[in-house]
Amino acid sequence: MRLGRYDTLEAMADNFRRFQAGPDPFGRTWEVEFQWLQTAISIRHSDTVDVKFIVWTEGEPKQERVIALPHAALLELSRRTGHPLTDPWCLKLAATHLRHMIESGEDLEKTLVTLSSADLDRAVGVPQPV
Repeated sequence: MRLGRYDTLEAMADNFRRFQAGPDPFGRTWEVEFQWLQTAISIRHSDTVDVKFIVWTEGEPKQERVIALPHAALLELSRRTGHPLTDPWCLKLAATHLRHMIESGEDLEKTLVTLSSADLDRAVGVPQPV
């Protein structure tokens, strides 16, 4: 299936550097701030693009979350969607997944989360099987 070039990630605000996410399963809204994006080969010998965010909510200390986007899966997603593999696109994918983590509570306790191909499909808007 080939997706349209510009009909992905439209449900989220355009600012992926600083945004609010939630509510989480406990009704809290989280502040999210982008920190950096880099290839993980240089920092942890992993073939991923790592995107680091700082997250916090009332009553909780600031915490870091790193979303790891596997390079091979990114290339395949880029091929299927026709979207070029760029830093801004990686930031959008990671921010969209982090929003999902906060709203669902899934993996929220983890500092480092490596996305699967299905996670990337969800982040880009590919319908998920029920």
